[in-house]
Amino acid sequence: MAAWSPAAAAPLLRGIRGLPLLHCAQRMFASQTEGELKVTQILKEKFPRATVIKVTDISGGCGAMYEIQIESEEFKEKRTVQQHRMVNQALKEEIKGMHGLRIFTSVPKH
Repeated sequence: MAAWSPAAAAPLLRGIRGLPLLHCAQRMFASQTEGELKVTQILKEKFPRATVIKVTDISGGCGAMYEIQIESEEFKEKRTVQQHRMVNQALKEEIKGMHGLRIFTSVPKH
């Protein structure tokens, strides 16, 4: 077994996307992470008629996993799987850097 060294341990001390774990812990206390803001902005552009868009980084601020809630008329008369595909398509590039995504979609009730 090899001896422990700081260089060998460095990858273990890093969070998702190479961010230090301390950075991830600090982001837990921020009001909204950069990733949440970016995903929210993209969804607002792709779903302009949405009445609710809520993006929550559920990975502790590291950007590895998000929960998304969207309420929009664009989902009317579409099955849930179709609605989720629309969200996945809107976030196609961002999803490449994520570990997971929880999507909740709905149509506004009038």
